[in-house]
Amino acid sequence: MRKILIPTDFSENAMNALRYAVELFKYERSDFFILHAYSDEVYDHNDLVSRDVFEELKETTHKKSDAALEDILMSLHEISPNPRHQYKILSKFGSLIDEANDLVDKENIDLVIMGTKGETDDRKLTFGSNTLQVLKYVKCPLLAIPSECDYNQPKNVLFPTNYMLPFKRRELKLLSTLTKSFRSVVNFLYVSDYDTLSIRQEDNKTFLKASLSESELVFYQEKGEDLTSAINQFIEKNQIDFLVMINSRRSYLESIIYQSTIDKIGLHIKIPFLAMQNLQRY
Repeated sequence: MRKILIPTDFSENAMNALRYAVELFKYERSDFFILHAYSDEVYDHNDLVSRDVFEELKETTHKKSDAALEDILMSLHEISPNPRHQYKILSKFGSLIDEANDLVDKENIDLVIMGTKGETDDRKLTFGSNTLQVLKYVKCPLLAIPSECDYNQPKNVLFPTNYMLPFKRRELKLLSTLTKSFRSVVNFLYVSDYDTLSIRQEDNKTFLKASLSESELVFYQEKGEDLTSAINQFIEKNQIDFLVMINSRRSYLESIIYQSTIDKIGLHIKIPFLAMQNLQRY
């Protein structure tokens, strides 16, 4: 049974991520937890002048959240009346990060799926603030879906790696299941001026091969140091429709999400983006 958490702010971007999620896992038995965390809506309200007003706003916002989640539930049953899928809706008075982490731990969630942008939909940015916060602080793999992205089977997957990071079996099993189901080709991209791998790199590469043994794997190496440029060019030249990266200490992904804006490095992602957090979970 796959357990998937989908935060929503009731935007069209969030709904697009939901549609993508139910299509991606339409052949798997899955529990979808659809979460709306609404404390900021109450605390940031212009009319918050007293405790009584606060409690009234809290109750009103909770009811609106429940109603909007029920509407999503009705839409999902129309979009995907799938007997393999179970949906659970949750309105929580708390921050998105706290509520998401609590649910990840309590339900042993396999994957978080959300839109790359939220209600504001700033087209100048690759990721909205909520998505960046989840990338940074929620201890679970994240699949981010761009707002303009329609569902396509992930046939051609790009996985940039320097083979230096140890990989977690659970997250590679998730990737293996997806790529096996869709008969995907997984393209590993190593950008380096050095032709020879270290023993650590060889061992990690061997572990990757064993963990994804049921998928078609292709290994590429390109000269240079600019991984961002190499990723963008590879996506464009090879019709990549799914990007996978590792978020870990001292990783490339960590270095870019902790900048003031991810867009400074020029990684403009227009395809689904799976960030594997490389954290030990049981």
